[in-house]
Amino acid sequence: MLVAEVAAASADVGATSSRLAKRARIAEVLAAADDTEIAVVVDWLSGELPQRQIGVGWAALRSLPAPADAATLQVADVDALFSTIRETTGKGSQGRRAELLTGLFGAATEVEQAFLRRLLGGELRQGALLGVMSDAIAAAYEVPATAVRRAAMLGGALPAVATAASTGGVAALEEFHLQVGRPVGPMLAQTASDVGEALERLGGTAVFEAKLDGARVQVHRDGDTVRVYTRSLDDVTARLPEVVEATLALPVTTFVADGEAIALRPDGRPHKFQVTASRFGRSVDIDTARGAQQLSVFYFDVLHRDGVDLLDAPGEQRAAALAEIVPGRFRVDRLVTSDPAAAQEFLDRTLTAGHEGVMAKSMAAPYEAGRRGAGWLKVKPVHTLDLVVLAVEWGSGRRHGKLSNIHLGARNSDGGFVMLGKTFKGMTDAMLDWQTEHFLSLATGPTDGYVVEVQPVQVVEIAFDGLQTSTRYPGGMALRFARVLRYRDDKRAEDADTIDTVREFYERA
Repeated sequence: MLVAEVAAASADVGATSSRLAKRARIAEVLAAADDTEIAVVVDWLSGELPQRQIGVGWAALRSLPAPADAATLQVADVDALFSTIRETTGKGSQGRRAELLTGLFGAATEVEQAFLRRLLGGELRQGALLGVMSDAIAAAYEVPATAVRRAAMLGGALPAVATAASTGGVAALEEFHLQVGRPVGPMLAQTASDVGEALERLGGTAVFEAKLDGARVQVHRDGDTVRVYTRSLDDVTARLPEVVEATLALPVTTFVADGEAIALRPDGRPHKFQVTASRFGRSVDIDTARGAQQLSVFYFDVLHRDGVDLLDAPGEQRAAALAEIVPGRFRVDRLVTSDPAAAQEFLDRTLTAGHEGVMAKSMAAPYEAGRRGAGWLKVKPVHTLDLVVLAVEWGSGRRHGKLSNIHLGARNSDGGFVMLGKTFKGMTDAMLDWQTEHFLSLATGPTDGYVVEVQPVQVVEIAFDGLQTSTRYPGGMALRFARVLRYRDDKRAEDADTIDTVREFYERA
């Protein structure tokens, strides 16, 4: 299959808001793909690379060669090239990667260049979400959508499920089951504004658990073999020996559990998230890193125990099974209550201990792997800053032709601004229309490039979950999960928050 066919489908999917139209267009291109290409096409149209990260960011994609006149690139060849780029390391690797990228983009047509650029830059957001993709796979290969979703839930990866549906139909999909050693999509949470709302939505009584600011892990044990996976189902076993050791110490033979790996200070408070995250890097020397900072693991759910699957068991039963296996010091703090005051006290205590917030969970809900189930709700405080827009990026897909991703800065003591990150989240269609017109009128240079520099005068109120250490931005900090709340036309740039205020928050957190 030509990359051009996938690129055209991506553009069509991004250009429509109709779920049915997205499904039909994706199904069309999947049905035309060879069995060996299906997994790659599913990943690409989901905005992902099969290789996850290959070490190529926007900086490497700013200057592209002239596009080719005719489409010749094949999906399999480009996928193999991405693997080669990922494996290119060591002395001279930057230059070699640049050569490979130049060759790739020189052979790509204009449409292909646009698609590949957004794919590699992590900006290919076109509405091909899990539900749409599952339905498209079902339509492409004429299998029930429920069978696709169940297989995806237990198999953990839609590309593999799509390939199975193509080659073996329903019978192949039924072969997907919870298997120790093969990760499944983690259950995700919806959001509640406070503990009172959480209790109301969960029927009046709920389990409240501390929401740790660590890295979620899924742990599989089969005898003396332990595998550890991230939320995105990457195998990180070799990077987390402490998790392996803790799991081998448990009185169980086969075991699948959900947990959190986290770096703690001597007083038990969490280090900043980057300390934990640094242990997940591919190039980390684990012995050195472990000597400098040990990780702890806290389990909060169990999916399988000694030959018995617990996915469909109610939360209360899974909690009891976990308590029988895992000592209390290796489980997250929890409280079962129907009292909003007690729940609020638990939340306050958790926040005081330096953690993110709490999870409120139904005692009756099953483990809905791979889904954002109504039985789990996250409750955590929302932090806000008034920042200044420094530049805006042209959007892609459904946002093509609109100024979308905004660059955010805090005031500096010298009268300038310090960039803290970017976001396109929280923007309504009306807001996109307004900011496109508004920021074009504030442009300080060319507007036909990818980034439009603007006068630093527009204040925007940004919600964010926290701050993390960053080498990308000059202030050494970056916003986590930033999203737009509203534009503040009632404030001037000199009224925006300062970098000192941001730094104080960072140090306090």
